[in-house]
Amino acid sequence: MQANIAIGLLELSSIAKGIESADAMCKMASVKLVKTAVIARGKFTILVSGPVGEVESSMRAGREIAGSTLIDEVIIRNVHAQVLEALEKRLPVERLEALGVIETKEAIAAVRAADAAAKAAQVHVIEVRTSVGGGKGFVTMAGEPGAVRSAVAAGISALPEGMLVSQVVIPQADPQLLASVGK
Repeated sequence: MQANIAIGLLELSSIAKGIESADAMCKMASVKLVKTAVIARGKFTILVSGPVGEVESSMRAGREIAGSTLIDEVIIRNVHAQVLEALEKRLPVERLEALGVIETKEAIAAVRAADAAAKAAQVHVIEVRTSVGGGKGFVTMAGEPGAVRSAVAAGISALPEGMLVSQVVIPQADPQLLASVGK
């Protein structure tokens, strides 16, 4: 299930340039400024959504202002609805057959991994975090063990080289993990 919208994310090494970039992105195109955040080590993330062409125009404006402070960027066309729902929050899951976790070196990489994972297999995306200590990101998902393995593999394959910190698939995860996954 896809949301039929695009999202664009920028990650910058400067808070001031991040704020300026977010302003330019909103002024350039008809996009929704979904979120901005200061994350670890003084980095700044910007998330916009809207029609593909508008997001592309907005991202060009943001990149231009960001200049050398740009760390990472991504546009995801037809982003999976679960990714949007689970972004920066933990969604409830009824049971935990298998648990998959992908941990990334940079924040935006987690969104790339989450979208690829959700599109690859029938899993429930629990959480997509882009503001974890040290500037990391991670995604957690649950489902049937085979589906979770497939989703994690797809998420990893969507990452740029060097962005994967760690990944795990826990088949038959203990139900007690539900209380702590993602905290």
